[in-house]
Formats: sequence, structure tokens, C-alpha cells
Amino acid sequence: MSKLKADQGVPISVKIRERVLASGQRFHANDNISEFLEPGELEALLDEVESKMHGVLESLVIDTEHDHNTTDTARRVAKLYVQEVFRGRYVKAPEITEFPNAEQLNELMIVGPITVRSACSHHFCPVIGKIWIGVLPNKNTNVIGLSKYARLAEWVMGRPQIQEEAVVQLADLIQAKTRPDGLALVMEATHYCMAWRGVKDMDSRMINSVMRGAFLKDPNLRREFLSLIPQKN
Repeated sequence: MSKLKADQGVPISVKIRERVLASGQRFHANDNISEFLEPGELEALLDEVESKMHGVLESLVIDTEHDHNTTDTARRVAKLYVQEVFRGRYVKAPEITEFPNAEQLNELMIVGPITVRSACSHHFCPVIGKIWIGVLPNKNTNVIGLSKYARLAEWVMGRPQIQEEAVVQLADLIQAKTRPDGLALVMEATHYCMAWRGVKDMDSRMINSVMRGAFLKDPNLRREFLSLIPQKN
């Protein structure tokens, strides 16, 4: 039997999963698996998610055939997950243009607030917040444009995430790209798994930080960074 015939009827998600398993790499909710997708497979995955989402609606006893509000809901939700909210799982990292640090700058710079949108891994409820990034450049390494920090943040947050892990992932990525003397991240977000369900608390926010290099070693630099971030009431 030819491989083509053998593959007929096999869901695209199964094929992708088999490649990941064969590589020995993990595929947690907040991992990027773009290297395991072949051309055209993302559209096929979208179709598969739509089909399975239609099954979810049926299990919820929603009449999608006669309810004009939900006729196309399965497709809309599939696009939401594959092309929008979880896009960071399925596409490669954005291209980042680097510039020589010609003036050998090594003073504190802060980027933010960067608005970020994600979904919690536990309930797939929205996580909406802001990130501030503090960088102490290394005078001998390249720097990146300000907008590129936002693009990297969007890529990392575009997956089901846990906030504590998301800021570490983003810090690791920026550190690998820029190799600064110091790096600091603060994220503040509202988790709708608390606001929409559970305790239904609309006011609670989660704030956490990651400090690397000079920010970890120098309390004065850390205080300067934190003092320059606008405080919410």
C-alpha cells in the first residue's frame, strides 16, 4: 500500500502529533510546534478543529442547523483558536531586525506598556494585560527596534498560557535575541477564569516579574525600573 493511500483518512492532527513524538520534543499548550507543520497543513488543521467544534456544539444540544446565530459558530471558533488566539503555537517566530549598538549604549531603557492577550491553559478563558520590559543593553551586542519587543510578546502570548510561565518564556526569548547586561519584565493581567467564572471577581489582577543579570544583582537599578512603571490605582 502506498504511503499516500495509507495516509488517507488520518486526521492532520495525528500526523503532526506523530512527528512531534518522533522528535522527542514536548507539545504542551504553550509550546510552539511550527517546525512540525508542512505547507498547507494549517488550513487542514483549521478544518479539523471546525469539525470537532461542531461536535462540541452538538453535545451542548445546540441546534446549529436552525439557529441562525450558531450556524457558523464552529468555523468562527476554529479560526479564533488556530489563526488568532493560539496563532503563536503554529507560526514561526517573527523576523527580528537587529541594529549595531554603534554608540555603545548601556543605559536603562523601558518598553511598555505592551498590551497582551492570551488565554489561560486551565479554562481557555481570556487573559488580558500589559507588559513592561526593562533592558540594560550590552555595549558590545546588537539592539532591536522597539516594535519588535511587542511582536515577540504577541508571539509568546499567542498560546494557552499560565502567566508565571509566559513571562519567563518571553524573558528567555528576549535574552537570547539581544544578550543584554540586564533584563526585567513585569506583567499585570486580568484573568477571566476568575472574572467570568469561579469567584467572579472583576477587580483582581495578577502581577509578576522576572529579573535577570544586572536587575537581579543591583537593587538600585531594580528600584529605578520599578519606580518608572506607572502604578495603577
